[in-house]
Amino acid sequence: MIRADNIFKSFGDNDVLKGIDFTFEAGKTNLIIGKSGAGKTVLLKILVGLMKPSDGHVWYDDVDLCSLSKDQIREIRMQVGMLFQGNALFDSMTIEENIRFPMDMFKTMTIKEKRKRVDFCLERVSLEGINGRYPSEISGGMQKRVGIARAFVLNPKYLFCDEPNSGLDPKTAITIDELISSITDEYNMTTIINTHDMNSVMEIGENICLLSNGNLVWQGNKDLVMETDNKELESFIFASPFLQKLRKRALLNG
Repeated sequence: MIRADNIFKSFGDNDVLKGIDFTFEAGKTNLIIGKSGAGKTVLLKILVGLMKPSDGHVWYDDVDLCSLSKDQIREIRMQVGMLFQGNALFDSMTIEENIRFPMDMFKTMTIKEKRKRVDFCLERVSLEGINGRYPSEISGGMQKRVGIARAFVLNPKYLFCDEPNSGLDPKTAITIDELISSITDEYNMTTIINTHDMNSVMEIGENICLLSNGNLVWQGNKDLVMETDNKELESFIFASPFLQKLRKRALLNG
């Protein structure tokens, strides 16, 4: 569990986050959604410890991240997996070397043990046998799955995903959503996803917070989205005419 406790963040006179209180639950896909400029990325950076809030606290279970020293934060980060928007794979490294990288940094293991773990992670994301390839030799969707494999190679308690479906076609995006969701459930991780992908919201949004102008304006889950009377959520979710038609149909049938 990760809890944002009255988080404020300002840059000069610009108040980006204005008192965010939200609990990101273990074993669930927790989504941060909102329009561009709503404060999603800043909140994600604060939650992962890359940025300090102007005020407030971030709790990892019963540990206050904001009160820790650099060495103590490093210990927390050993329990964190990160899937970056642009995959952030090293072009000069093979797929195996990319996935092995966190183990090389944080674990004392033999090469044989590391390779066994890499093989397991590649199998889990359905990419067996590509160990010796380079990122440039595989598709964008495959690169994203390699990024997921690297993110959970250390069996983390917490998984952060920054726009995991950015640049992917709809079919591949669904595959990535399903993979993140199943891994979250399998390992009982606290997974936090920064996204504006409506398919993700409707398919895997088990615990959702909507930000608007730095405020938390709605919280709920995918089952409550279609029934909302929250104007901010309506404006964000149903911007597409197609989704507006779907919602009207659902309300009529309900």
